[in-house]
Amino acid sequence: MMRLFYSVSLAALCAFVGLGCAEEKKPEGTSNAKPALSTAAVAAPSAAAKPEDPAAKYKGQTLQLLTWEGYADPKFTKGFEEKYGVTIKFTYFGSSDELVAKLKSSPGVYDVISPSSDVAYTLVQGGLVEPIDTAKISSFGDLAPELTKLDDVKKEGKLYGVPFTWGPDYLIYDANVVKEEPKSWKVFFDAKYKGKVSLWDDISNIYLIGQVQGLDKTNQGALYNMTDEQLAEAKKKLVELKPQVRKYWATAGELNDLFKNKEIVMAVGWPLTVGTLNKEGLNLKGVIPEEGATGWIDRLMITSSSKNKELALLYLDYVTSPKAQALVFDATGGYCVANAKAKEHMSEDLKKSPCVTEGDMYFKKLNFWQYVKDRKKYNELWNEIKSAK
Repeated sequence: MMRLFYSVSLAALCAFVGLGCAEEKKPEGTSNAKPALSTAAVAAPSAAAKPEDPAAKYKGQTLQLLTWEGYADPKFTKGFEEKYGVTIKFTYFGSSDELVAKLKSSPGVYDVISPSSDVAYTLVQGGLVEPIDTAKISSFGDLAPELTKLDDVKKEGKLYGVPFTWGPDYLIYDANVVKEEPKSWKVFFDAKYKGKVSLWDDISNIYLIGQVQGLDKTNQGALYNMTDEQLAEAKKKLVELKPQVRKYWATAGELNDLFKNKEIVMAVGWPLTVGTLNKEGLNLKGVIPEEGATGWIDRLMITSSSKNKELALLYLDYVTSPKAQALVFDATGGYCVANAKAKEHMSEDLKKSPCVTEGDMYFKKLNFWQYVKDRKKYNELWNEIKSAK
């Protein structure tokens, strides 16, 4: 996925890094008498030893990220590289299922990953991620409690993921073409937009149809645990929608190109597309229709097979700090960030973002993705929909 905004203290990082220095202990069994100085010591007293730079032990190391598009932008990763003398390399994935597949097929390759809330539980239960010592995340207490209190990344009292960003699955439209703000997701079925709609190539479209049908009015989890009858109805509606769809996009960059080339006028997408393309002169808007919208929470996790767990933990500490989170917010075009204190480091324009001004409302209006127990069935259904004539 490629994806609005909340936000922890960079100054505390220095204290945290200091934990890497071992405390010097006095040898046991020594007397209180002052030891005699050797002739050599008197003749040539040595200078006091310089304290070792705690960051020096990481110099030259490489941290491998497996993330959603935009989550390794130099705007916020460069500061970490310079601080520790390390290199950050990254691989982007286009869906939650692709993340899981890459992680399982390449153990030991990736250090930090950014799964969304629909697969986070799977990773924890599968032993693919490492528990996190939140005492070493200096800004953990400043992260939005709406995110940290969730249980989907907890097991036996341990936490396995630190909130990073979150946001809505917007209905994005080109306001130069669609003059009236869409009120419902049903606008996708309007005949005048035939061939001008784009959906993400992902099972989340099934969640969307369930939401349009009102399945989550009394139970938000219903979208992620549909009955066979409900899944069959969702399939029927998504097959009906196919003539409207120009293309199922796989990456945020692909969706951007569809809008830039005027191939589409509306889509399911994330704030990254709106923020990026409006900087280039387009007039895109993102809305949450009357039925509501699903939303995602992206956390940072350390893989259990990582060979750089200490450095990975330092990265989590760094990137959840207020200053870094403000840079993340800017780089992603307005994904909501986990640390509300990031606002203190934002430009006046960024402070006007809906994530900053209406974050509490977003938490109430979004149905955040949940664990899909029968994910295989959802994926099979989505493949049937794409291949249907």
